[in-house]
Parts: sequence; structure tokens; C-alpha cells
Amino acid sequence: MKIIIVGDGKVGMTLTEYLAREGYDIVVIDQNHKVVDHVVNTYDVMGICGNGANYNILMEAGAEHADLLIAATSSDEVNILSCLMAKKIGTQNTIARVRNPEHAQQLVFIREELGLSMVVNPELEAAREISRILRFPSAIKLDCFSKGRVDLAEIRLPENGHLAGQRLSDLYKICKEKILICAVQRGDQVIIPDGNFELAAGDRIHITGSHGALASFFKSVGIFKQKSKHVLIVGGGKIAYYLAQQLVDIGVDVKIIEQNENRCLELSEALPRATIICGDGTDQSTLLEEGLATSDACVVLTGIDEENIIVSLYAQTLGLSKVITKIDRISFVDMVESVGIESFVSPKFITANRIVRYVRAMQDSGESSVKTLYKIVNNQAEALEFSVHEKMQHLHIPLKDLKTKKGILFAAIIRHGRVIIPGGDDCLEPKDSVIVIAAADDCIKNLEDIFL
Repeated sequence: MKIIIVGDGKVGMTLTEYLAREGYDIVVIDQNHKVVDHVVNTYDVMGICGNGANYNILMEAGAEHADLLIAATSSDEVNILSCLMAKKIGTQNTIARVRNPEHAQQLVFIREELGLSMVVNPELEAAREISRILRFPSAIKLDCFSKGRVDLAEIRLPENGHLAGQRLSDLYKICKEKILICAVQRGDQVIIPDGNFELAAGDRIHITGSHGALASFFKSVGIFKQKSKHVLIVGGGKIAYYLAQQLVDIGVDVKIIEQNENRCLELSEALPRATIICGDGTDQSTLLEEGLATSDACVVLTGIDEENIIVSLYAQTLGLSKVITKIDRISFVDMVESVGIESFVSPKFITANRIVRYVRAMQDSGESSVKTLYKIVNNQAEALEFSVHEKMQHLHIPLKDLKTKKGILFAAIIRHGRVIIPGGDDCLEPKDSVIVIAAADDCIKNLEDIFL
């Protein structure tokens, strides 16, 4: 499959890394020759220096024979124009990154009327992820499948907790809810566990189940936290706007601290139900004066990773129930986790995951292609959702009798809206949705790919 990526900034570089690793034929277009040289020397891709909305540049990149063009420059208008030009030249599918809040209400119109295959907004997607965590703060991270019927939650096991030393096969004795621990990160090791696996303090575990089942389980093991009701946001950028909009709609008290006076005026007009404070969100006295110590949660969203980390560490020393940090630089991720900041979001990774899911589904457009995809355990494993179609060869066979690739785990089955945490005697049936955990290197594109 031939893919053209226009704009090799944060999102473009992440996409280049992911898609090059999966073996696609990639051409990168960027106006900065240093960026082009770097990406060509780092990955097995071609590079062109120029304007990705220019006809001649697109022709040079092979747009007339391309399967997909992804426009991820810093300009929404250039991204849309690049997609339209590529479509006219002959590119089969186009994806545009559109970030401006003024366009947020028009994303469906832009996609349908302009003939784009997909429109993605990194800041809006990041805000949705943060909102999910704030509504269920017991989790470090929370991903949703099957329109919210199944949650995939990540938690770290505390010292002297109820779960440390427990075998997975004994969890039902602690809590009668149907949940499944489907992946464990222990140090640098990633484990897809079986029933004999024994948990240890410090493990980062990924659990699937319905929202209610997970809440009951967390209560049983003593790590449940109430939904955040008073949230302080540091930084008033696009993510803060989208997040505040979502939170006030569900009755959360939101306060935003932003240093730029003009931006504060914009936010005050756009978010009349939120409190906007003009001040330095990295200043200790300002944070305390605006009620950081009495907030349920703090979300740090400035444009500087180092500031986000420092403010988050300070918020944690005050004992806040939840602290969430925006991180853009991948080199900071391990450092952030090592100092105890567990919940963080990266818009570029969220966007890249959505686009990778689309690419895989496009490559295999069968009935059981990828519906949902999340990269978990530091991108070393994937949680994938598929539909089960009636022509599949592996129907009505107990899961324990199916021969699958090494490291494959069935995490959940959704049947007629009911969530089933599968055991060995459960079977796949037509019209089921099934969630599978697999190693990222397996590059699963279709449900059939998991079987031997």
C-alpha cells in the first residue's frame, strides 16, 4: 500500500514511525529540508521537500497511484486543500488533521461534502480521553470499546494492596464481578497472563469489563475513587477548551488558569459556565490561591512538557485524587512514569492510533477488519475490536480448542449488547463483537489473522 504523509511534525513523525514499522510504502512531504533529511535517514521512506498542496509536488510523490494521503501540517486549510488536490489527481483515500475549534462543529460536513475519508482532531480526541479518566479516576488510563459497553482500564497495584500476591484464577473470590486481567507490565517485561499468573505490587495491569463491573471490582480491592467534581486546568489551549466544554456539560465545576490575557477573554466568551483566571499556572502562589489543594483533579496542559511535569509533581504532593499531564516528547514518557506521574496523554499518539486503525481496516476491508484499536503497555501490545461474521471458519468452537498465534488473548465478547468475559468453553457466534489482545509486532488486520 502506498501512503503519502504531508507534514512531518509531531503527528506526521509518529505516523511515519508506526506505518514504516508495518511495512507500508511511504512518501513524506514537508517544506523543511532538515525535517525531510531526518525522516529519510531514520526510517525506510522517501522524502520530498515542498508544499503538500502543490500539484507538481503531489505528482512527484505519486499521488495519482497512491492508496492514501494523510495531511497533518499545522494549517487546517492546507490539510484540506492537500486532500482535495490529491483526490482530484487520483489518490483513493484522504485523511485531514483539522484542529481549529471553529471547525469542530463542521467535521462531519467537511468529511462528507468534500469527499474526505476521515477528519481527525488531535486536541478533541485528547480531551475526550482526559474526560473519560476524570469520570473514572480509579484508572490511570481508560479506553472504550463497542460504543462504551466495554472498558479497558489501566491501574498500578499499590504496595500492601488486596491484589498483590493473588493468582488470577482466584480473583473471583475477591469480587464476584466478571472482569479479565488481559495484560501486565512488570518493569520492562510485558506479559499476557494465564490463570496461574501471580500479581505483584507495582505491576501495571490492564483490565477489561463493563463499566459497572470495573467499578465494583475497584471498590472490592480498595482502589475506587469518586468521579471528579472540581477540576483545575492549567493552560488554556485547544485541549483545555474542548475538555472544559465536555466537563461543564456533565455538571463538573471547571476552573482554567491561562497566562495570555487575550486568550482568557476568548475562553470567557466561549465557556460562560467555566471560571477563567488570567495568571501564571506554574506559579505556586497562584495555584494555591485558585484552589489547587481543594480540587478533586488537576489537568496540566501548557505547551511545555517540562512545566507540565513540574506542576503535576507539585499537585501530587498536595494529595489530589487525580493528576493528568500532557506530554508530547516520547523521550519523557519513561521519565514521567519513574517519578510517579501515571496519567498522561499525548495528542499525537491518540491521533496516530486512530489513523493506524483506519489504515489496517482499509487494507483489509472484509467483514471482520479492525473496528477499534488501542496501543497499550507502552505501545508493546494492542487491544483490537472485530466483528464476527457468519462466514468465519472458527464459529461455535470452544475458545480453548481454537489454535491461535502465541500471545493472543480473548478479552471480551459483546453479544446482543451483553458483555461476556470469555472462558475456555465460550464460543464465537455470528454478529458478536470480540476484543483481542495481541503483541504490537503481530500487526493484526483481520480477525482471521489471530489464528494459526
